[in-house]
Amino acid sequence: MAWWMPHNFARKKDFVIMRMNILRQVRNFFDKQEFMSVETPALQVMPTADTHIHGFQTNYFGPDLKPQRDLYLHTSPELAMKKLLVAGCENIYQICPVYRNGEDTRLHSPEFTMLEWYRAGADYTAMMNDCEAMVRHIASQCGIHTLRHGGHEADPLPDFERLSVRDAFMRYADMDLERVLEDKDGFSNCARQAGIRVTGTDEWDDIFFAVMAEKIEPYLGMQTCTILYDYPKCMAALSRLKPRDPRYAERFEIYICGVETANAFTELTDAVQQRYRFEQDLKAKQEIYGYSYPQDEDFLKALEFGMPESAGCALGLDRLIMLCAGADNIEDIMWTEKP
Repeated sequence: MAWWMPHNFARKKDFVIMRMNILRQVRNFFDKQEFMSVETPALQVMPTADTHIHGFQTNYFGPDLKPQRDLYLHTSPELAMKKLLVAGCENIYQICPVYRNGEDTRLHSPEFTMLEWYRAGADYTAMMNDCEAMVRHIASQCGIHTLRHGGHEADPLPDFERLSVRDAFMRYADMDLERVLEDKDGFSNCARQAGIRVTGTDEWDDIFFAVMAEKIEPYLGMQTCTILYDYPKCMAALSRLKPRDPRYAERFEIYICGVETANAFTELTDAVQQRYRFEQDLKAKQEIYGYSYPQDEDFLKALEFGMPESAGCALGLDRLIMLCAGADNIEDIMWTEKP
């Protein structure tokens, strides 16, 4: 909506007031637990290692106003915040704008607000508990009784449903994920039998995302918010593999009314393994998109120095506010229109 048109002012004002109340309660939630509120630089050497996330590039000029090197607006404060964990900060959180190029849909914006927090000495179950408690706190303090999107509703107060990725594939797609974890051809056949379009060039993770998008995500977080946990190891990102079953990673996502809202891990602290994952992900980005990023060597050196066992979560605040407001488009609850 063109919010600056006079007939939209009142509606936009209501959304702005709700947004500020929710942000106030998010800070209240973490401040009461004596988390440290931090700020980290938005300009980074490596904006992301994720193959399919794209950063905004800018040139750094020296005193002579000549380009010195490329820098990027961060797509997440993750790497910078983990350096603070290495420095001895234990429980930290940050609310900041982040920037992702090429993202512009009813659920995406090139610039959006992220809440990210970390607990030293914790694993991903602590993040699950945090997410439940924070959503419940926001709802109770802001008088929000129902989360809504796309004609669907979820109650923010009950315990979240906790559903493994494997069980979700069985429940909604009638697929035994464990049988095809290392079998792309078998996975492709299962997807085709389920009516999902698969091409000969699709990799294993392409098939996974297609099944998720068509058969699983639209049904998650209905009536009750859902925690979808234990992703296959090829989607570990920066998360630790499960010690008792390294085929899976200690990673989860939150779904509310079919909308993915948060992504969390037990953090990987092994510098050698992290460097290898960066190399593989950046290589894949080069092969798929024709460009890549330099690695953040300072981050890898920080891991070598020693990052404590920890867990972290990134939550898209605009999406959560959109669900609280019952808005259909993320642009409705943002300060201004998307570029």
